[in-house]
Amino acid sequence: MASNSFGNIFRYTTFGESHGPEIGCIIDGVPPGIKLTKEDIQKDLNRRRPGSSKYVTQRKEKDIVRISSGTFEGKTTGTPISLIIKNEDHKSKDYSDIKNTFRPSHADYTYQEKYGVRDYRGGGRSSARETAMRVAAGAVAKKVLSKVISNKVEIIGSVIQLGPHKINKSKWNKNIINKNDFFCGDQTSIKNWESYLTNIRKKGLSCGAIIEIIVKNIPVGLGEPIYQKLDSNIASALMSINAVKGVEIGDGFSVVDLTGETNADEIRIDKHKNVKFLSNHSGGILGGISSGQDIISRFVVKPTSSILKSRKTITKNKKETNIITKGRHDPCVGIRAVPVGEAMIAIVLADHALQHIAITRNL
Repeated sequence: MASNSFGNIFRYTTFGESHGPEIGCIIDGVPPGIKLTKEDIQKDLNRRRPGSSKYVTQRKEKDIVRISSGTFEGKTTGTPISLIIKNEDHKSKDYSDIKNTFRPSHADYTYQEKYGVRDYRGGGRSSARETAMRVAAGAVAKKVLSKVISNKVEIIGSVIQLGPHKINKSKWNKNIINKNDFFCGDQTSIKNWESYLTNIRKKGLSCGAIIEIIVKNIPVGLGEPIYQKLDSNIASALMSINAVKGVEIGDGFSVVDLTGETNADEIRIDKHKNVKFLSNHSGGILGGISSGQDIISRFVVKPTSSILKSRKTITKNKKETNIITKGRHDPCVGIRAVPVGEAMIAIVLADHALQHIAITRNL
C-alpha cells in the first residue's frame, strides 16, 4: 500500500490501523517559528472523537495526541512533525464473526482482492479511525494558515442535511454549530434530527449526510489554472475521506438549472475601490484560483456500511451467505466527518499558501 500521503509542500503521511496499538502521522513542510502546542491540536480532536454523544459510535477513545518531534520550546523547528495517538478501546472480538465474510458496500471485498490479506478488526486502514490523524494534521495546517495568510481565516463546517432532512438555510447560524450533537447550524432542525436518528439507530440501520464547508478571508490568488487547481485539490481531499461519494464547489450540480446569465458572478468596484462580486455561484474559485470570496464546498457521506440488518453477501471462499455486523458503529458517520472535512480543507489551503509564496515571491 503506497498511497498514505497527501499534499505537496505541506504534506502529511498517516500510519496505523483501527485496532492496532496506535495511529499517527508525519507532517513535512511546516515552516519554522510557528507557535504549536498539543492543546492547539487537541481541541480539534475533541470535536471528532468517538463516544462524544449517543448519536455516534460508543467506542470510548480519549484521542490524546502526543507531539514527538518537530517542535522546540513551543514552536515549530521546520523539521518533520510526528504526532501519535494511542488506541485504548478497541474490541477486536466484535469482528470475529466477519473474519471470512465481506460487509456489503464496505471496503472488505476490494481490500481482500487487491492485497490478498485483510485486517478485519474494525476495517484496519479502511476504518474512519485513520481520520483522527487528518484532524491532527489539519490543526497544524490551521496554524500555518494563521501565520502565512492571516489569523482571520475561518473554516466553518456543518451538517446541512441528515438523511432526507434538510436544514432551513435562512435560519443557519454558525454560533450554534458546536453547541449541539450534530454540528447543525439550524436550531429548528435539531429536535427533528434527534428523533430521526434515534429511530434509525433503534432499527439497526444508518443514514447519510451532506456537510458544507465555508472558508472566509482567503485572499485572491491561491491555486494554479491547470493541474493544481484549488477546486480540484479540494475535491480530491474531500473524496479521500471515508464513505464520501460526492463533492461539489459553489452551486455545484445546481448550475445545470441556470443559464450563462443567471450563473454569472457579476463584478463591480465598491466605494473603497475594492473588487466586489454580486453573487458567488462559483464558490470562491475561478479558473482554479481563489477569487477572494468565501470558498464554499459540500460533500456527501453515504450511510454507514456496518448495520444490524441481515444483508446478502459472500465469503472469502466465494460462498453465498448473509451477514449482520455487530459492534459499535456510527448510525451516521457524516456527523463526525465535519471536523475531518474542515481539516482536509485547511490542509489544501495551507499547501497552496506555501506554494503561492514559493512561486510569487521576488528573488
